[in-house]
Amino acid sequence: MRYKVAGMDCPSCATKIETALGRLPGVTDVGVSYHSQVLRLRVDETGTSRDRVEGTIRSLGFQVEDMDLIQVVAEGEAEVDAGGAAREAWWKAPKARLTGLIAVLAAAGFAISALVPALGDGALVPAALVGLWVFGRRAVALARAGSPFSIEMLMSIATLGALIIGETAEASVVVLLFSAGELLEGIAAGSARSGIQALAALVPRTALVIEGGVAREVPASRLEIGQVTLVRPGDRVPADGEVVDGESDVDESPVTGESVPVPKRVGSPVIAGGINATGALRVRVTRAAADNTIARIIHLVEEAQASKSPTARFIERFSARYTPFVILAAVLTVVVPPLGFGADWHTWIYRGLALLLIGCPCALVLSTPAAITSGIAAGARRGLLIKGGAALETIGKVRAVAFDKTGTLTLGRPRVTDLVPLSGTGRALLGLAAAVESGSSHPLARAIVERAADEGVPVRPARAQEALPGRAARAVVGGKLVEVGSPRHAIERCGAASIPADSVAALEDDGKTVVVVVADGVPIGLLALRDEPRPGALAGIAALGQLGVRAVMLTGDNARTGAAIGRALGVEVKAGLLPKDKLTEIAALKSAAPVAMVGDGINDGPALAAADVGIAMGGGTDVALETADAALLGNRVGGVAELVALSRATMTNIHQNVAVALGLKAVFLVTTVLGVTDLWLAILADTGATVLVTLNALRLLRRPGVSAGS
Repeated sequence: MRYKVAGMDCPSCATKIETALGRLPGVTDVGVSYHSQVLRLRVDETGTSRDRVEGTIRSLGFQVEDMDLIQVVAEGEAEVDAGGAAREAWWKAPKARLTGLIAVLAAAGFAISALVPALGDGALVPAALVGLWVFGRRAVALARAGSPFSIEMLMSIATLGALIIGETAEASVVVLLFSAGELLEGIAAGSARSGIQALAALVPRTALVIEGGVAREVPASRLEIGQVTLVRPGDRVPADGEVVDGESDVDESPVTGESVPVPKRVGSPVIAGGINATGALRVRVTRAAADNTIARIIHLVEEAQASKSPTARFIERFSARYTPFVILAAVLTVVVPPLGFGADWHTWIYRGLALLLIGCPCALVLSTPAAITSGIAAGARRGLLIKGGAALETIGKVRAVAFDKTGTLTLGRPRVTDLVPLSGTGRALLGLAAAVESGSSHPLARAIVERAADEGVPVRPARAQEALPGRAARAVVGGKLVEVGSPRHAIERCGAASIPADSVAALEDDGKTVVVVVADGVPIGLLALRDEPRPGALAGIAALGQLGVRAVMLTGDNARTGAAIGRALGVEVKAGLLPKDKLTEIAALKSAAPVAMVGDGINDGPALAAADVGIAMGGGTDVALETADAALLGNRVGGVAELVALSRATMTNIHQNVAVALGLKAVFLVTTVLGVTDLWLAILADTGATVLVTLNALRLLRRPGVSAGS
């Protein structure tokens, strides 16, 4: 089951719901994200009904409603949340109405007390009682649900105690400040959520569907797979799709962070939300609205924000011990001075109540997840997808980044540059190689098949096709066993004397990859292919160097080709590696310091998994979005440096937040025991610190990206 839970402003809220629901029979797998306000759980309705689940959540002071799958927001429509429900303006929310009511009662109470001095502070009792009624009921519900040390309980005890000892004005100000603090937390949390939800608004409201030679306007949310849409210059692309007619440049920077418009022609993929710049395009829809790239990004980011980082888990464990300790300190503050030293009961009860308010760990608990969620949101808005707080923390600690070559540091679109037949003709050589490679998704294989198609070389049928990872592909063509593989594989099969070493060396010195075609154990020719470095790869590697991060290229290519690419990019090279060798190199790098692996998400699965952090480059493909710990949607090598810089900025933000949360509490703890500060200032030690921590975390959303080959 999935629910939308409104009113969650901090991780403590999520913990309260998890604790309460976890105590219900038949309820398992409870997961709550305060940031996205999404609750996921499994319910055995023979043990607990849906109504009881919803009633439990409402009793804790939250609003709850069924939630469908993520819906895409159309441009210009009313602002909606992730579940598709319209979001109220903050001043219409229940918290705002409660804060307004308490503020009016408190203001009226102070005014009446000034006009009728005989009443004293009695006119302020209604304001205190309203707050005590609302927060006290919530505190009791939380205690019954397994959260006895909630801020609501501490605040209610302090308010009730203040009323009992005659500090009515203090009690009314405490409930007013607490209510206002909750309202401000909600507004700040809403600002953080809007960072990701704004992505949904990139999808236009309508689309032009071509039917029978006529374009008619339909809602973009109703587009179906297979329909063809017209995207005019200046229009936003309404859905993920493939160009079937026309040529143009499309600005995909709002989604991928790629600053330069991307040329599109027939067969090119396009992403919903991109802006068509020049020519008209006809685009065939390949994904429904609820499953397009933007919807999947929002879903993945929500899941990432719900995951807890190691620092967040540590602080939660710390706060679980911190709050009972402060409560014990408050009790001792109340009883020890009067009983042990004959001090005034009123004074020390008052100071003990203030300590209760200081004891709430909300700001401390929020310090880490607020920064983590803002960091993940900031990355997503620049085409950097990070799969959770643990990955975000680790990325900033890496001291080495290992790059795959093909499709990562290079464009992944190699071209056949040379045909060197050793027997027969070049066309026959190309035809046999294409027959073996037909059906393969490897970039080198596609290049060979494309060259054969360009030259009109017929591709003969092949059977028993087989891939030898890192070595060769082979198949039976025309009754012969034909192998297309590396020179090293050909030497192992046929002997070194059968391979023209000088020709191979000359091609490799030019930065070309050489493959040898072998038929029935006899080499019949060489094919040379070259894959150009990505634009911006040199700047991206340089940006990593400026951050103190070592860059290493791991490639299955020979040493000469690897060295040529390495010289062009200024990167250290480890060449001639089989998949298992890449794992060995990753292990060696990890032994010295944390390491990240960057690959295309297709052939680098083991290495991505073996590294401390796996980063996939895939231009928004399924593989890039679903594998590894992070993904670079724009295929920008500079995005790796941006990830490292963003992680480090996030960790700095966390340290600042923890210092603010603990520092304010330490100051107010001392001043309260000494009698310098009042109850209403004590509540600021919590609500004030919480608001400051949240606002500081929001600065990450406005943080400019790192200029690294973007």
